[in-house]
Amino acid sequence: MGKFRLRKRRQRHVAGEAIPVRSMIPNLVTFMAAASGITSIRFSCNENWRAAVLFILLAALCDGLDGRVARMLRATSKLGAELDSLSDFVSFGVAPGMLVYFWMMQEVYASTAAYAFRGCFWALALFYALCCAFRLARFNIMLEMPTQPYWKHFFMGLPAPGGAGLVVMPIIWELHSKSTLSGTPWYGAASLLVCGLLLACRLPTPSLKHIRIPANRMIPVLLAVMLLFGMLFAEFWGTLFYIGMAYYAAVPVCSIVFCRLKKACEKK
Repeated sequence: MGKFRLRKRRQRHVAGEAIPVRSMIPNLVTFMAAASGITSIRFSCNENWRAAVLFILLAALCDGLDGRVARMLRATSKLGAELDSLSDFVSFGVAPGMLVYFWMMQEVYASTAAYAFRGCFWALALFYALCCAFRLARFNIMLEMPTQPYWKHFFMGLPAPGGAGLVVMPIIWELHSKSTLSGTPWYGAASLLVCGLLLACRLPTPSLKHIRIPANRMIPVLLAVMLLFGMLFAEFWGTLFYIGMAYYAAVPVCSIVFCRLKKACEKK
């Protein structure tokens, strides 16, 4: 009887324990990312492509901050990790898939050849979202496994924010050129298919987490970053498009570098 009472007291103590405000901040940033993704879906339904893309970019910014804020405040938790995965699926899987689908369908009329493939377009949007879910699930499993040294500077497949950024590249080009693309449905379909495959595949893609810049190259790198910011302010959509194209080009380059690093590590 005494042990039972002691156990009840401990449960009441844990239930009434105060939680520091700082431990809530990373989860709030994660909720902001999820809210941005859901808001992007709303603007997609209203055919406001500019706002929809901007809210996906805002979600990517929040996603990049929440983990760093959690480590800085020493407020990492299993709840935060689960919320982050759910937020990523909404913001970088569902929202971009819906955005590209609605953007494609604006040019699909009964008189066009694409009208017969409207069901396939929806299937590709589902394919992209499900590939994103698969990529996030695989990432969570790999956190518990030891990382090989040659994977240190690479992701396995596109990261979810990277996939979201690349899949909306046709829309970003349209916003930059300020004219509707000829063959809009086919560009969107190709983007959903390719980005979905890159999310789910095992190809190495660039990771900036462990990159270290030599001290003698700090000034050129800072100048390059300043130039990039200047270009974003001067020509936002055009600069985003060319950044995306450079990211696409980095995938085959990473595969070559990865193979060389793997061979070097296996020889040791």
